[in-house]
Amino acid sequence: MSDGPLIVQSDKTLLLEVDHPDAQACRMAIAPFAELERSPEHVHTYRLTPLGLWNARAAGHDAEGVVDSLIKFSRYPVPHGLLVDVAETMDRYGRLQLVNDPSHGLVLRGLDRIVLVEVAKSKKLAGMLGARIDDETIAVHPSERGRLKQALLKLGWPAEDLAGYVDGEAHEIDLAEDGWTLRSYQQEAVDGFWAGGSGVVVLPCGAGKTLVGAAAMATAKATTLILVTNTVAGRQWKRELIARTSLTEEEIGEYSGERKEIRAVTIATYQVLTSRRGGAFTHLDLFGARDWGLVIYDEVHLLPAPIFRFTADLQARRRLGLTATLVREDGREGDVFSLIGPKRYDAPWKDIEAQGWIAPAECVEVRVTLTDAERMAYAVTESEERYRVAATARTKLPVVRALVDKHAGEQVLVIGGYIDQLHQLGEYLDAPIIQGSTTNKERERLFDAFRSGELRTLVLSKVGNFSIDLPEAAVAIQVSGTFGSRQEEAQRLGRVLRPKGDGRQAHFYTVVSRDTIDTEYAAHRQRFLAEQGYAYTIVDADDILGPALPQID
Repeated sequence: MSDGPLIVQSDKTLLLEVDHPDAQACRMAIAPFAELERSPEHVHTYRLTPLGLWNARAAGHDAEGVVDSLIKFSRYPVPHGLLVDVAETMDRYGRLQLVNDPSHGLVLRGLDRIVLVEVAKSKKLAGMLGARIDDETIAVHPSERGRLKQALLKLGWPAEDLAGYVDGEAHEIDLAEDGWTLRSYQQEAVDGFWAGGSGVVVLPCGAGKTLVGAAAMATAKATTLILVTNTVAGRQWKRELIARTSLTEEEIGEYSGERKEIRAVTIATYQVLTSRRGGAFTHLDLFGARDWGLVIYDEVHLLPAPIFRFTADLQARRRLGLTATLVREDGREGDVFSLIGPKRYDAPWKDIEAQGWIAPAECVEVRVTLTDAERMAYAVTESEERYRVAATARTKLPVVRALVDKHAGEQVLVIGGYIDQLHQLGEYLDAPIIQGSTTNKERERLFDAFRSGELRTLVLSKVGNFSIDLPEAAVAIQVSGTFGSRQEEAQRLGRVLRPKGDGRQAHFYTVVSRDTIDTEYAAHRQRFLAEQGYAYTIVDADDILGPALPQID
């Protein structure tokens, strides 16, 4: 027995003692292949899953390295059966390969002939496979490349895609040389992506994912389709590309609800691509409008289902997914793996913070005691409405104002998920609101006023979850959200992580209603950030308000 921080159990759970001196080193070692499930104060629970192990394998980690990490940090002998299972699970990746055969085109090749026989008999692959060429090779209909990878993943035999990519229409793109260079981790991310041809780069909010995208474009030197969450994010991409590359404004088109420009580099919103008319997706033909050499999916963790379906047909194009977290609340991480590509680069948030590229952050959960009237309203509410009632309690309002006052002089974002609550907050704080119905022109005006310091406080709906560049935002106050969404929590913290000019710390507050489902969802939301090494301090609202409770008008 050693004194390691980790307990490895035969049910594939890993228990990490948070206060152990080697806990951080252990967390870094297991992060590439283990997923955090629960993160209470002293012991965090991780789980080994096939997808996590296959992602690690695709990123260049081998079973020997995974086993060595488990043995090195484990306090007790690691169950032998688990080590065998890890090795065998990782060995399943790549025993089937998709390759381009000079004589037969796209084929499925089996490094293990019996596995090839097994999957070929599956009804789930009906219509995807062509004729058997020999004992080790089966023809594949080129149009089924993506769907075949999805199906093989579900059968437990993820294929390694070595079929290569078309170059697409060439278009000269270079990085600008005036006053900036890629950071070392950004270059590593580009190199990792390009070596694999397609896949996902995971970097913290504020760490420069757009610059990784720009560098990938400069490497591809081809026409590029960039998919973004909304028009504001798209215009931020355009500004960055003009500033950081040789591209001019005339070379970059916007394909949104307002404009329909198709140019050598086209930036399109997920919303317009997934909009329907007469039940049909009328804009999906954008994917075939040009001979794209690269497709970039910004915030790939939010990818809508129709885009997944069309991406299945884009497997010959290089595809780059960018995100701060691969967590998807709908459980479709496997589809990201199959259709966009495996994780090619993943930088721990605390690593980037230690290098000074994102701001250090203090995370605080402020617990509010509801009034008797609010408690009764919660008690008699139907279960499906209870989170809304708890999350939007008016008792939160003076707490939010006290936090804003505590950080007077700093740039503060107040973020929530319910429009009525946001209007209450806007009136209570005398602050403008940005929500889904706010025009793009008004959004950009308010964001510019916030960036310049003319506005100190801004109230945001879910639009604040996405790619918004507000470098001097130093404080975020979260009052409600999408239930227990871990990805949303990461995105919201990311709004304040861009490094500040004076190096000061960022602050991230979550205001929750005590003794309600609000606290349960808050705990679930925090899981991803706990995996990244962020600890939440829990304080009582009275500690923020002081002994005299403000009255709510």
